[in-house]
Amino acid sequence: MTLRRSLLAAVLLAGTALSIPARAETFRWANDGDVNSMDPYARQETFLLSFNSNIYEPLVRRNRELKVEPALAARWEQTSPTVWRFHLRQGVTFQDGTPFTADDVLFSIERARGPGSNIAGSLASIKEARKVDDHTVDVETNNPDPIFLEQITGFGIMSRAWAVANNAQRSADLTTREENFATRNAMGTGPFRLVSREPDRRTVMAPNPDWWDRPEHNLTRVEFNVISNDATRVAALVSGEVDMIYTVPPQDTARLSRTNGVRIHQQAELRTIFLGFDQQRPELLKSDVRGRNPFQDLRVRQAFDQAIDRAGIVRTVMRGQARATGLMIGPGVNGFAEANDRVTPLNVDAAKRLLAEAGYPQGFGVTMDCPNDRYVNDEAVCTAVVSMLARIGVRVTLNAQTRARYFAEILGPRYNTSFYMLGWTPNTYDAHNTLYNIMASRQGNRGMFNVGNFTNARFDELVGLIAVETDAAKRQSMINEAMAIHRDQVGHLPLHQQTVIWAARGNIELQQLADNYFPLRFVRVNR
Repeated sequence: MTLRRSLLAAVLLAGTALSIPARAETFRWANDGDVNSMDPYARQETFLLSFNSNIYEPLVRRNRELKVEPALAARWEQTSPTVWRFHLRQGVTFQDGTPFTADDVLFSIERARGPGSNIAGSLASIKEARKVDDHTVDVETNNPDPIFLEQITGFGIMSRAWAVANNAQRSADLTTREENFATRNAMGTGPFRLVSREPDRRTVMAPNPDWWDRPEHNLTRVEFNVISNDATRVAALVSGEVDMIYTVPPQDTARLSRTNGVRIHQQAELRTIFLGFDQQRPELLKSDVRGRNPFQDLRVRQAFDQAIDRAGIVRTVMRGQARATGLMIGPGVNGFAEANDRVTPLNVDAAKRLLAEAGYPQGFGVTMDCPNDRYVNDEAVCTAVVSMLARIGVRVTLNAQTRARYFAEILGPRYNTSFYMLGWTPNTYDAHNTLYNIMASRQGNRGMFNVGNFTNARFDELVGLIAVETDAAKRQSMINEAMAIHRDQVGHLPLHQQTVIWAARGNIELQQLADNYFPLRFVRVNR
């Protein structure tokens, strides 16, 4: 009996040991602004798309090297030059246990292209999506699309059943501050599930135990905190209150790099920061000029271009952590050509002469809309621009707001701005994405983010041709021509490509990407 009791005790002890859970690894990180919505179609903004990609997954995703790889589509092929057949991964379920099928893909495409969605431009080339069977979908494009796969890497698939059950069949329009169930709740197939949501304060996620892929992370809980004050956010990292900060103030980078237990992660970003102006209205909404629109005069736009000291902004405001540019795309984006990237030299006297020739010898007043929690030192950059334009007599009133209010203002139905800052990362890593979304005339999904409505017929023609051209040399020639038109017409004022700077505790492993996406599936906490 004694021997049997000993054996039984050993077995029970072994069972107990096996049932002891692994060490709880909580990862706490912070940013200066919130994600604003859990709806993956609510805004074509890197931070929102990146955050929600931890919950919602696309058909194809990007790996650590930013190469396209299978995700919810296990494989695909083209059955014709305009038809992509996706074979969906079988056995995948949403986080509530509902099976993932072709119906969810068709529903998601319709929803992402429908009212309230801000990502319709990524799916603009789609003519029709058809269900072949429960695990096969055909997507037909209007024309051959050489970058179709790259365009859909940021398009997460939603559960049709969940959206219908919760009356969230369409995306709530953030530009009107609309909300529905999907604004504060989420149901995806991804590596993490939403646990709790406190807007502008904290969002908590936990691993999805039924995720189809092999987890590379070791996290048991993720806490995202909004800490808007730069000094407070940095102090939280140094003290160990948080493990990582996504937005690092340039003025603190050098100090953090010398801080024990803290590591700086830094590389050039694909995003271009630029200024734009309303070129459509006969009279500006926010100006002291009556009866006409100064920005419709090329000479005024040229004067602004020559009055801005881009090198000075990079040197003093960005602390060298940016690259001055004369193009709306930067290195790393397909279609970028160094020879095209000519930064307009600072010339205050020439700018004054141009304003006088345009009929504004004493300058004029205008309001500049700017975010204060979206881009690196965004409000400080805008403040510098205000001072630079003052030297040529332009009286700029700065209206800096949080991203939620700012985007609702400038991207709303009426584009309520006269002069503004914006940043753009082409999520296809191809020039066409910027040409189509930011620079082409507004028509349907095209030009959705061309806030000031720069318009040029030849430019629009080239954008259409670039979309379907498969010959690389011909395509590059057309990109060069389009960029030259935009530069000569001063369609926008490109400023710089900022540097991606994150800071984390020394025991945190993560993958920093040039598109500023932050995939939690690559994060590990080492003790």
